[in-house]
Amino acid sequence: MDLIGEERITAPRDIVWAALNDPEVLKQCIPGCQTLELKSPTELTAAVKLKVGPVSATFNGEVTLSNINAPESYTIFGEGKGGIAGFAKGGADVVLKEDGAETILQYAARAQVGGKIAQLGARLVDSTSQKLARQFFSDFNAAVSARAAQ
Repeated sequence: MDLIGEERITAPRDIVWAALNDPEVLKQCIPGCQTLELKSPTELTAAVKLKVGPVSATFNGEVTLSNINAPESYTIFGEGKGGIAGFAKGGADVVLKEDGAETILQYAARAQVGGKIAQLGARLVDSTSQKLARQFFSDFNAAVSARAAQ
């Protein structure tokens, strides 16, 4: 599953960049995120509870930041195991472009699942993945715009 999109955020690029690297902001924006803890500047651990069709599971895993070109771009990648439900992994290439006092956040996200979740069918998994990615970037936009307005 691949998803490409963009969000116009009413905040300067340095504020958007700081939020992309803030575990508290990410935690509140990742759908179903229960915990997100910083292990190092580029590594985090996470627990995320998701429901895909009839299957609900908590995925425990790692999040890694790479290809860091501050304050312009990075790649965020996560991989988690959900016990009998299977595994999920995915990531996004994120690019920030200044546009006056605003920032255009462009993303190319991808996801892959295996195990019981993968047996639900590609259409259901793809539509759920797309919904979750759009929700994250929309929630991130709202959180950062609100922070910049303060």
